[in-house]
Amino acid sequence: MAVSGGGDSLGMLAMAAAEMPDRLLILTVDHRLRTGSAADAAYVEAICADRGLACVRLDLQWAEDLPSANRAASARAARYAAMAKVCRERGVPYLLTAHHRDDQAETILMRLARGSGAAGLRGIKARTCIAGLAVLRPVLGETRASLRAAAEAAGFEPREDPTNRDMAYDRPRFRALLQREPLLDPRHLAETAGHLADVEQALCWAEERAVAGNLRREGDVVVLDPAGLPAELVRRLLLRAISMLSSGAAPRGPALARFQSALVEGRTATLGGTRGRVHGSEWHLQAAPPRRSGAST
Repeated sequence: MAVSGGGDSLGMLAMAAAEMPDRLLILTVDHRLRTGSAADAAYVEAICADRGLACVRLDLQWAEDLPSANRAASARAARYAAMAKVCRERGVPYLLTAHHRDDQAETILMRLARGSGAAGLRGIKARTCIAGLAVLRPVLGETRASLRAAAEAAGFEPREDPTNRDMAYDRPRFRALLQREPLLDPRHLAETAGHLADVEQALCWAEERAVAGNLRREGDVVVLDPAGLPAELVRRLLLRAISMLSSGAAPRGPALARFQSALVEGRTATLGGTRGRVHGSEWHLQAAPPRRSGAST
């Protein structure tokens, strides 16, 4: 179980410790990116020692020149990688995190603002895989207030992360919006996420059937037959085709939309390292030839 020392994770810890204390391994990470992170980790260690809970503290190391713009994403990736390593070494099958209903509502609003599709608007998954480890979110139906109440009832004193109130970041701004706008009910936003998760499941089901009948590989060419398919399924098959040709993450958003539109219009187009051409009713995709050194763009 990942425990940072904040109210959310301490609330989950209180609930879990009351039910299965002998089955818990608490992981706490000092990411060393802000003042107070070491004290937070030490507080979690002290709680676990007092309650007789197994605990492992992980101290991350960073290069001095880590760009500030990449810190949040880098810290998250490093945190999960470190925790996944411990879980593998200890034979722990899954990691619990304290994402909750208010997190879900904030995530939905953030992704709406970015123009996300159904896959993004399903929000935070109750179960996923990160760094090769199964991650479960057992308190996704709880609220921030209910978790803090559980933590305080257990005698814990939640630590406060100042970045949670820093309006330079997106999440605190959307959190403030939810707090001041009563029409944006987190419960209803979470319900919408659940409905869209069902939609995404149906689309994935349809995608697998479309792959079987409309996507094939012929040597170094991936052939996509878009005939009769809705645009969303064609988009998903394009992503599949690109992933078959490249090990990197396929471009999404406007770039993918332009690539798809060009092929619909019968034009040859390139997206990242993939070139698409129209042959009759089919689209032929293959790795684009490397640019010649010094060639104009």
